[in-house]
Amino acid sequence: MKIKFTLFALMVFTACQWSHQSTDAKQDNFVKVDEGRLVLNGQPYNYVGTNFWYGAILGSEGQGGDRQRLNEELDTLKALGLTNLRILVGSDGKGGVPAKVEPTLQVEPGVYNDTILDGLDYLLNEMAKRDMKAVLYINNSWEWSGGYGMYLEWAGAGKAPAPSIDGYGKFMSFVAQFSVNEKAQQLFYNHVRNIVSRTNRYTKVKYTDDPTIMSWQIGNEPRAFSIDPTADQTPHKAAFAAWLAKTSKLIKQLDHNHLVSVGSEGKHGCEEDIELFRTIHADPNIDYTCIHIWPFNWSWINKETVTENLQIAKDSTYAYIQEHHKVAEQIGKPVVLEEFGYPRDGFQFSKTSATDARDSYYDYVFQLVMGDEFPLLNGCNFWGWGGLANPANLRWQPYDEYTGDPAQEEQGLNSVFASDTTTLKVIKRHMR
Repeated sequence: MKIKFTLFALMVFTACQWSHQSTDAKQDNFVKVDEGRLVLNGQPYNYVGTNFWYGAILGSEGQGGDRQRLNEELDTLKALGLTNLRILVGSDGKGGVPAKVEPTLQVEPGVYNDTILDGLDYLLNEMAKRDMKAVLYINNSWEWSGGYGMYLEWAGAGKAPAPSIDGYGKFMSFVAQFSVNEKAQQLFYNHVRNIVSRTNRYTKVKYTDDPTIMSWQIGNEPRAFSIDPTADQTPHKAAFAAWLAKTSKLIKQLDHNHLVSVGSEGKHGCEEDIELFRTIHADPNIDYTCIHIWPFNWSWINKETVTENLQIAKDSTYAYIQEHHKVAEQIGKPVVLEEFGYPRDGFQFSKTSATDARDSYYDYVFQLVMGDEFPLLNGCNFWGWGGLANPANLRWQPYDEYTGDPAQEEQGLNSVFASDTTTLKVIKRHMR
């Protein structure tokens, strides 16, 4: 009798230990921050990844969906060593809006296109099979996925201007209201609750318990838009910082496992105010700092000097990283360069055009990320993966194949296609 009890006790103890170890292993598979560094399973997590904003649409079985292509893209990315993907949860509003991607996810406040949610579930399941990590951004300050403008429309602030028709001046003046419009923000908070609290229908795992997700990101390039050369308006910086703080606190209350990030461009997205960048990232509910770098968009180069001003682009990139790395050191948090892009030679858009300048620029950025000079610079995601897409039009039309370039940009402008063999060689060299 004593022997039977001992064996039973041993079995129970072993089962409990196995369960405890399995839970620990699962917990360890979440990306964390330790002493100012990104870590995974107790080891430094330094990565080169890409932007794959359309992944959830591609994973759907509705319009725009193509699961065969999705799986081929994921296999290619995995083979390249690109296992960190920055992804749009979904766009907002009804279709038919110029320069906005379709299909949309949230067609009305709290009313969802289930095919896109299914696509997101499917995408995360397929990424888990390939041991990939996802950064999921929930909002957008720009028009190409609805974002700020759509929430303001829903809140009764009027119709959002379309930049392609009305100009970016009017658009930015309109979306500047988001930082001070509590009704629009409440609609967004409801969306956050719905997405973060979701359970994956394929894995039956709650999003909050899924280690495939590295980080919840408040938005893509959130801005205060407090400086508008076309209007005399009150600065919204304080309100902007307060909104980000409330959102990050809400996400942390819903999810105790995942990192939370802002999605900021850095100083350039903070009205050139490095102190605003410091303020929003010093918040205790924000786990790491993030920056974007766009040499063409920021006029470090122009259409005629893609090659000639390459060194200027590199020097400006170094200075921008250096300035933000100093802030990261002061607040003790990692840095991720989660967006950067460079045009093809001659500012061409064709998949067959050369990418010598881009290859050199990528090589330079990867060296900075993988080198020792900026120890808190722990990762980067180039913009963006175009993969197997064959653009049918200069500007995206529903339902052209998706590239790395959103609907408001020339298709092929910043995309890296699977046929860009020289660029892929640069990536492979650094992944080794």
